[in-house]
Amino acid sequence: MGVRMQTEFPSMQEVEDLSIDTLGAANFQTTLRRSARGFVSDSEKLAVFARSEHMSQYIALGKPFPMFELAGPREKVFFDPHKLTCGIVTCGGLCPGLNDVIRTIVLSLHWQYCAKRVIGYRYGFEGLSSNASQAPIELIPEIVEDIQNQGGTILGSSRGPQDSRDMVDVLAKHEVGILFAIGGDGTFGGANTIVQEVRRRNLPISVIGIPKTIDNDIYCSERTFGFSTAVQKAREAIYSAHQEAKAAWNGIGLVKLMGRDSGYIAVHSTLANSDVNFCLIPEQPFKLYGENQFLEKLEKRLTRKRHAVIVVAEGAGQDQIQGSGEGEKDPSGNVKYKDIGVFLKDKITRYFKEKQMPISLKYIDPSYTIRSCPANADDSAFCILLGQNAVHAGISGKTNMFVGYWNHHFVHVPMRLALHKRKKVDLEGPYWQSVADMTKQIDETCQWKGQS
Repeated sequence: MGVRMQTEFPSMQEVEDLSIDTLGAANFQTTLRRSARGFVSDSEKLAVFARSEHMSQYIALGKPFPMFELAGPREKVFFDPHKLTCGIVTCGGLCPGLNDVIRTIVLSLHWQYCAKRVIGYRYGFEGLSSNASQAPIELIPEIVEDIQNQGGTILGSSRGPQDSRDMVDVLAKHEVGILFAIGGDGTFGGANTIVQEVRRRNLPISVIGIPKTIDNDIYCSERTFGFSTAVQKAREAIYSAHQEAKAAWNGIGLVKLMGRDSGYIAVHSTLANSDVNFCLIPEQPFKLYGENQFLEKLEKRLTRKRHAVIVVAEGAGQDQIQGSGEGEKDPSGNVKYKDIGVFLKDKITRYFKEKQMPISLKYIDPSYTIRSCPANADDSAFCILLGQNAVHAGISGKTNMFVGYWNHHFVHVPMRLALHKRKKVDLEGPYWQSVADMTKQIDETCQWKGQS
């Protein structure tokens, strides 16, 4: 994924303290066999900002540049690997690459660090409770040998919080030294409650987050695993929509993609397939009716070209749907959004019926097909590096952090940075502007315009 998906940069206040919590001094010699250059020191950092416009603020104030701690193996570690038991939990929705990460963690702990035991907790944080519906499983190399070829997660997943005291009781009972929490911001919120309870009891338990979301919306990480696969699969759906649209008089291909609050899949899929005429994302409001608004622009497109392709992220246009954003929430506390794909399908059909203009509309929603498939080659390689760096961080005694990806490097990011803010597409950045140039959706004042 060579294209940098530019987002709003963190504020000076948010990155004022990027120090990583540790459990204590690293006094054990690592079991890794490497030359001195193969290890990373805690003093090795990566600048958060690479552009002069951001660095000049710090120069003017006489402040040091904020730096992320570089990820990688340490020569001295906190845990005695031979006595170490680790736990793995996967939470939230499915995502390509979950099994790749699980496999990498197990194999790294077993072969690189000779860890005593790895436990897989079933069905999310529910599996960490004392009344879990399924007992945890022992993860050995033979069990994870081929799981990278499967979609989903061999551990199962779920949403929703559990009592942190109860979960820490279970971790202490199993003598777990490191818990690897694989999930999104909701998972990190649950992991953070475990960290707080561990601190209250003064227990030597490390909690390491591994960011997982096909939406690619984890704050302070430029990329999350599963995104590359999601874009590849979404591109296939868009290709089908385009062929269906071209094959009919006034043909319309409407594709709904995942993206609750951030439109990265829709945007990147549009860049990967220049046949898209309208790309609707949560960050960019639009109106259905009125001069030069969506439906009128769609009509002009059909009159001129006789076919159109529309890509819409699931969180786009919620303000257009009556009753959206009210009432019901999912177990993670997220407001249940209305189905923008079905809504648009109905509105488009009704609009052209009233215009007495015949159309042929094909609606494609590949969401669950995308998120449940195995990872592609790009994501699989990324998952291996992500999982290995998570293991290196945990063994060295880091805690309350997740492994992020920034400026083409893996880094240690404080968990708190991802708890209350999602990464969003920067509407004034070149990434979105490239899409706008292709679809002619926005004018000089960044107002929605649509393609004619």
